[in-house]
Amino acid sequence: MTQGRQDRFDVAVLGAGAAGMMCAAVAGQRGARVVLIDHATKLAEKIRISGGGRCNFTNLQASPANYLSSNPHFCRSALARYTPQDFLALMRRYDIGWHEKHRGQLFCNDSAEDVINLLRAECEAGGVRWQTGCSIHEIRREGADYLLLTSQGTVRVGALVVATGGLSIPKIGATDFGYAIARQFGLKIIDTRPALVPLTFDGQAWQPFVPLAGVSMEVDISTGSGKTAGAFKEDLLWTHRGLSGPAVLQISSYWRPGTPIEIDLFDGEDAAAWLIGHKKSSRKHLNNLLGERLPSRLADAWCAAVGLQGTQSVADMPDKALRQLGESLNRWRLVPSGTEGYKKAEVTLGGVDTRSLSSTTMMAREVDGLYFIGEVVDVTGWLGGYNFQWAWASAVAAGEAVAEAARGAGAVA
Repeated sequence: MTQGRQDRFDVAVLGAGAAGMMCAAVAGQRGARVVLIDHATKLAEKIRISGGGRCNFTNLQASPANYLSSNPHFCRSALARYTPQDFLALMRRYDIGWHEKHRGQLFCNDSAEDVINLLRAECEAGGVRWQTGCSIHEIRREGADYLLLTSQGTVRVGALVVATGGLSIPKIGATDFGYAIARQFGLKIIDTRPALVPLTFDGQAWQPFVPLAGVSMEVDISTGSGKTAGAFKEDLLWTHRGLSGPAVLQISSYWRPGTPIEIDLFDGEDAAAWLIGHKKSSRKHLNNLLGERLPSRLADAWCAAVGLQGTQSVADMPDKALRQLGESLNRWRLVPSGTEGYKKAEVTLGGVDTRSLSSTTMMAREVDGLYFIGEVVDVTGWLGGYNFQWAWASAVAAGEAVAEAARGAGAVA
């Protein structure tokens, strides 16, 4: 900072969510003068509601393979330089307890508020200026600086970090503001759509499964083919309108409208062979036998859905019928009519085209001093803490870069 320009900040970070607060803290602690701006007054709502209020803050298994992007190698650099272990070290500094649920998913022992308070404290340590409840009306370039015309006056900054998130969960303030900034400065947007979202089905076709609302079981689920294929082993949840649970949230990021999803309800075992194998040794009714492998409500509904009497003895059934039943259990193919949309989506797929950004610094290649981080970028993680890890990693990359640029500008000045 040069004397006489105290109204100028080195960097403005737009959006005080996970990525924004992390970036502001990193830049501030490395000597940059940072202002953190958000249109909301209640900050970090997405952190607050995540993980059932306990914040699934990272995943120990996070790697580039757990992310979707039209430029899949882009996330590699940032993820390698700031790992889940780095964030855990930060958690330990604040003595925040955590536990692993399964598949590397880490949650706070007490509350997501612990993570929010950590980020606030890190921002305070970096001397970050907060401007909340602050709307930005216009962004202009003036020489090497950016001028932000806001509801709280004009802010002059040397660099701009856009951490405004995507379109998911509009009721907590999600907007397309970040994409509008990208377009203003000539960056392309990869088409956006809801991801990590429940799938819906045609009302009439779904009627036989409506009574199953609340039933849950682990399944293998897949969709797509080739490079666009996705496959997971996760819990499936039946709802009144369709399917949800981790299995469907995961596969929704890979699903394309008009294409089928395929579900194996039999844990990879040949269901037909299992049924025929029990034919000679069992006098059980079909629904009771299936109830050994499926939730009982599902066993009853499945028999009805495929046109079989659940009360008939398996021993009296022809092999052909059992093979057809087995096929339906191993390969339940169904075409969703749509999704529950952004109102229920945990994240937004697509966003600012990463081909326009440096994978090392997150800065726009053609626009000096303009950075994009977190969910606004075309990098979307799997369910289970991966999106928070991208927020931390991309934020640290940009925070270090803007601080270094500010030091360089100060040396020149």
